[in-house]
Amino acid sequence: MEKKKMALSTKIFIALVLGIIAGIAFMTRPELAVTYIKPFGTIFLNLIKWIVCPLVFFSIMSGVISMKDIKKVGSIGIKTLIYYMFTTAFAITIGLLFANIFKGIFPVMQTSDLTYEVGEPISFMDTLVGIFPSNFFKPFVEANMLQVIVASLIIGFALLLVNEGKETDNDFKAITVLNDLFLKAMELIVHLSPIGVFCLLCPVVAENGPSVLGSLAKVLLVAYLAYIIHAVFVYSLAVKTLGNLSPLKFFKGMLPAILFSFSSASSVGTLPINQECVEELGADRDIASFILPLGATINMDGTAIYQGVCSVFIASCFGIDLTFSQMLTIVLTATLASIGTAGVPGAGMVMLAMVLQSVGLPVEGIALVAGVDRIFDMGRTTVNITGDASCALIVSNIEKRKMSQ
Repeated sequence: MEKKKMALSTKIFIALVLGIIAGIAFMTRPELAVTYIKPFGTIFLNLIKWIVCPLVFFSIMSGVISMKDIKKVGSIGIKTLIYYMFTTAFAITIGLLFANIFKGIFPVMQTSDLTYEVGEPISFMDTLVGIFPSNFFKPFVEANMLQVIVASLIIGFALLLVNEGKETDNDFKAITVLNDLFLKAMELIVHLSPIGVFCLLCPVVAENGPSVLGSLAKVLLVAYLAYIIHAVFVYSLAVKTLGNLSPLKFFKGMLPAILFSFSSASSVGTLPINQECVEELGADRDIASFILPLGATINMDGTAIYQGVCSVFIASCFGIDLTFSQMLTIVLTATLASIGTAGVPGAGMVMLAMVLQSVGLPVEGIALVAGVDRIFDMGRTTVNITGDASCALIVSNIEKRKMSQ
């Protein structure tokens, strides 16, 4: 009898548990984990980053040309943006709600002598200009995902127009071959996931273990409670009503991507595994190829929850009570700021600075949570990629129903 292979999700889970155990063992000498284990995790992340730009570029282009209709691409894009904006608004509201409910348990912390360097604020028009590439290779070199997406859409649309009226799709064969090539390369890298997960998680636990058990444990607990509530209730309701999929089946199918995103804290890095998971759950490959890279760049539900919880926490530490209008401003700012935030570890800190400035809170307060930002990041990334997957499944289901009518 042929020996049954162990599932990837099982391997990742084992690596995650071993990473935590090893991290606890290294807590007395965290520098050893950072010096000798973390580099292998960095190598794995570097491979993921290397493959992601060409993968996104050709998968979105392949998705566009397979639809063979610019109007259909536009229709899917509008549905995706509406879904992302609504779920992000829900997320920040849940974050603020839970933070206010548990505000009384937040510890009073020393707020004097706090320093945090804030970069020059970027205007909306500068952000808008920054979406469009000025050089063909620069977006790939800088891993600017929004510019990569815009470039792939323009070339995809151009290919559709060039091929308009032709009987054959010969112009598309090269794109399909390149897409398949990078997908296969991605599969090879994904096989290294368990090693990558272990090597990334072990140093985090070794360095942050004492901090988590300290005074910041309560704010982390509130953030993770909000993460879980949003994922379980909002996404379950969405995939059940709009995606015609059992929530239990959804979360079970998403387990490999959830475990990987939790340990890597990178939405973009989780893209390849996320794509595999949603396709196995029944999402259309072309639609998923279009929606998931877009979501990894602009859909930040977990990050929005983090903004809400940390804003209330920082305000409490400074003895400030947020007004209702300030909370509405946080909801609006966090929802809009999610567009263009890179899906890489630590991007939430940039957004948090923008949110704090929007309501006049001291940006220096970021120093209070900066030490454990990586632990916040692991949870918010998991929520982010789960939201991307739910959108891919929902839009796929809507388009299937439209086709069957």
